[in-house]
Amino acid sequence: MPYNYIDLFAGAGGLSEGFIREGFNPVAHVEMDENACNTLTTRLAFHFLTDQRKAKAYFSYLKNEIPREALWKQIPDKLRSSVIHCEISDKTIDDIFAKIDANIEGRKKVDLIIGGPPCQAYSLVGRSRDPNGMRWDKRNYLFRYYGEFLKRYKPEFFVFENVLGLRTAGSKRYLNDMLQLFDSIGYSVAEPTVLNAEEYGVLQKRRRVIIIGRRGKAKFDFPVPEKVDNTWKTKKDLFFDLPKLKPGDELGVTNYTKPINEYLKQFGIRNGVDFVTQHITRNHNTRDLEIYSLAIDKWLNEKTRLKYNDIPRKLQTHKNTLAFLDRYKVVDPDGHSHTVVAHIAKDGHYYIYPDSNQVRSISVREAARLQSFPDDYYFEGGRTAAFKQIGNAVPLLMAQSIAKEIKDLL
Repeated sequence: MPYNYIDLFAGAGGLSEGFIREGFNPVAHVEMDENACNTLTTRLAFHFLTDQRKAKAYFSYLKNEIPREALWKQIPDKLRSSVIHCEISDKTIDDIFAKIDANIEGRKKVDLIIGGPPCQAYSLVGRSRDPNGMRWDKRNYLFRYYGEFLKRYKPEFFVFENVLGLRTAGSKRYLNDMLQLFDSIGYSVAEPTVLNAEEYGVLQKRRRVIIIGRRGKAKFDFPVPEKVDNTWKTKKDLFFDLPKLKPGDELGVTNYTKPINEYLKQFGIRNGVDFVTQHITRNHNTRDLEIYSLAIDKWLNEKTRLKYNDIPRKLQTHKNTLAFLDRYKVVDPDGHSHTVVAHIAKDGHYYIYPDSNQVRSISVREAARLQSFPDDYYFEGGRTAAFKQIGNAVPLLMAQSIAKEIKDLL
């Protein structure tokens, strides 16, 4: 029997997908964003139909041959209801418990809880931009609800994921409160550890704090996942087979332009389907395109970043030339990308495509690849919603590496 888990603050399912790849069975995903919930349901349809040897229906949906509701009707009601669209709060938690209980009736116990609350309250950037340093933000305390799920379902393990800022937020008060809470509930916690996604096959510099707890008082060491060879390059190995785009192009369904390479094959980015979806990019005004061209030229030829105060005065829109000077950043074509964050949904300035012949920001599919999502992973809600979901996600390959270690422990 597969191990059962609950995913809290599930987002678009990057963390969950890593556990599914290792044979775990999701009995519930809890998420407040409607578009992310729709993405989760569509992905559950993919897994169910693939197991039933009916994946053709899923790909028909991706090709716009059938509507989403027709796809979802092909999966059991219990599977659909396992995605719970709800904000976790005092008012909703009992109802969430009831829905999960109904969904796991007749199954074995919950073996694992995974997930991490929204990170803005702990992030260094979030604290720097908030006049109160996020001190009064209610998201600082969402971990307490995580504890309520541990109390109710008593899993053998839990995996809690969050940003580096968790280690220092509130002068370490929030982290210490978490660890004390988990201990009081009856969980021994390994030393919170920072994992770097680029050490697990992800072509992106992304570090996250991982907290792993085990039921009982026995101490245990953090199960550091085995690192993988990651000598690949970004554009050469990750973007090379996608069609060229102009700003504003929306290639909803398109063919690859080149055969699969070793990286895309080894890490399951291209996994046997002969078309790709959501290769779409936002439009840009003339001013932004001029700045992007300058940024691309400076990075490709000088290996230096364009600073805002280096931009010609006619292209500047405000007088602040002292703070946040790196507003424009090109994805490194000869190394691993800088971190993809949810701000990509607001503009593309921080994720400029590294090619003077394609002056634009990266596409939805390119962003998904940087997060190691496979090309058959579909993000619901349109371009902006997709970028937000991708930016908030846990890189799938790092999640899978963690899942391998948890499976061994179980």
